[in-house]
Amino acid sequence: MEPDTNNPSAPQPTADPAPNPSSAGHSRRVFLFKLSLLLNGAVGAVMAVPILGYLLGPSLKKPSAENTWIDIGPIADFPEGETRLVNFRNPVTTSWDGQTGDIPCWVRHISGNSFQVFAINCAHLGCPVRWFAQSRLFLCPCHGGAYYEDGSRASGPPERGLFEYQHKIAANRLTIFAGKMPTLAAGNCTKPPLTHIQAAPAEAALSPETDRPQPKDSQWPA
Repeated sequence: MEPDTNNPSAPQPTADPAPNPSSAGHSRRVFLFKLSLLLNGAVGAVMAVPILGYLLGPSLKKPSAENTWIDIGPIADFPEGETRLVNFRNPVTTSWDGQTGDIPCWVRHISGNSFQVFAINCAHLGCPVRWFAQSRLFLCPCHGGAYYEDGSRASGPPERGLFEYQHKIAANRLTIFAGKMPTLAAGNCTKPPLTHIQAAPAEAALSPETDRPQPKDSQWPA
C-alpha cells in the first residue's frame, strides 16, 4: 500500500523494525550457556554415583554379611583328585557392583569329604594364579611364583603358600566362609611357610702358629 501524499492526515503505514544482530547473538549465547550447564550437571551426576557409593558403601553393607557361608555347589561337581575353578558372589557387595562382585576360587577335592578351597590370588602381590593339571602346580603369571597342589609354596618370590577359605560340608554340598577374605593374620595361609635358609657357620679360628704350614727355607748354593 502506497502512502497517500495528498492527505497528510491519513495514517501512514509503519515500516517493520530492522532485526537487531546483537540481540540474536545474545540469545544464542544464553542458550548455549544454559545447554552447557545442563550437560555439565549431567556429567557431574554420573561421576558422583561411584564416589557416593564408595563413601557410603560401609554404611550400606549388611552387618550379617561378615558371617556369611556361601554354597558353591554339590560335592558331585568336584571329582576326586581334581582341582576346579569356581565363582561365587561376594556377600558384602551391592547391586551396582556388577561383575566385580564375582570372586573366583580354586576347589581341590582330595578324597571323600576332604577338600581344600584356595583364594585365587598369589601370596606375593595378589596376581591370579592358574592351575596346571599336567604339572600338578599352581603358577603365577606375574613373577613366576609356583605352588604345589596342596597350596604350599614350591618356588619363586612368594614367602608362603596360597590362602585358603574355611569350608564345611552340609547335605552333600560344599560351602565356604566368604564374609571375610582369607588373610595371613586370620591364619588362612597354607602350611608350611617358606623355610628360610640358615647362614653357614663362620669359619673356625685359625690354628696356632705351630699348626700353620711354614714356608720352606730357601736353599741357596754356596
